[in-house]
Amino acid sequence: MTGGDGCGHRGTGRRGVLRAGAAAVLLGAVGCSSGGKPVGALSGSGTTTPTGTASPTATPAAPSTPLPNPPLWQPGPGEIQPDVKRRAVELVAALGAWPAGGQGAEAARSRVAALGLPPGLADQAGRLAPAAAEASLEVIDAQYGGILVDSASVLVVCRQWTRQPDGSVAPGGITVDVRLSRAEPRWTVTALHPGDPGPAAASPAPAVAKVLAEPRIELPPGAADDLRSGTVHDTVLAAMLRLAGPYALSVSVVRSGHPLDVFGTTRPSDHPLGRAFDVWRIDGRAVVDPATPRQLIESFMRDAAAAGSYNVGGPVAIAGVGNQFFTDDTHHDHVHIGFNS
Repeated sequence: MTGGDGCGHRGTGRRGVLRAGAAAVLLGAVGCSSGGKPVGALSGSGTTTPTGTASPTATPAAPSTPLPNPPLWQPGPGEIQPDVKRRAVELVAALGAWPAGGQGAEAARSRVAALGLPPGLADQAGRLAPAAAEASLEVIDAQYGGILVDSASVLVVCRQWTRQPDGSVAPGGITVDVRLSRAEPRWTVTALHPGDPGPAAASPAPAVAKVLAEPRIELPPGAADDLRSGTVHDTVLAAMLRLAGPYALSVSVVRSGHPLDVFGTTRPSDHPLGRAFDVWRIDGRAVVDPATPRQLIESFMRDAAAAGSYNVGGPVAIAGVGNQFFTDDTHHDHVHIGFNS
């Protein structure tokens, strides 16, 4: 099937969390809303909050103070191939969270093996597994970067806390592109690509500060760091601010953690170029949730086009001049908003 791929190009598409320990991963703690959002998540759940403004500075804490312990993200109603997302989330949770004494490559390989996945995937964890004595992780959202008959990309959007040598807790988080292939009895993970937003720019555009301070724009850590890096185009920033007038929007992915190419093709994506962003929740309603009014999503998509996007994709089919709008399986769970420059 031909449609949009969430990358700002027309492409091919078919229609977190826990404090680690392999036992907790295998038990698969539950507790999520119909939109696949953990109930009781510390931030990013319920009403929109300005998560993009969260300070990366470590918070002083006694060594015995427990890290946040959110439940494992679970797919909600309306998902296509929900176990594909569940599989990706399980791996990211196993690699991005561990109890005191559970750090290190060998322990990570053991947690991956306990999931029935190749232990060598732990060697691809990168920034998902920083040097820390203890870590916990929340999956904010898991969306498709692409899904075909036998392969998929799941973008796992994370918030993470790590124990520092002085006992303080450092907040952070990234987005991880998890690649999977069809297998029995469950899909298997073939690779993962943790996002890398890069260092903060010395002099970011004035609009960056405005977006980070806007309470109606919810940004996960990786997306907020994308903005701070100075690599996101002004068109994206202006559109976010314009849409934040009539809507509260929860952004999932901007630049880092997204496939470099349109999934299943060799065409460059607009996301890594800093010319696109994805929204997984509008006015507190998950795009993937069948209970979210289609009229709300259609209105948001039309307003995104009015804000200058040349390529708007989502779960709603909208007639538009020059195929400005598209829908496919990949975009049943988010709205893609792309720009030419």
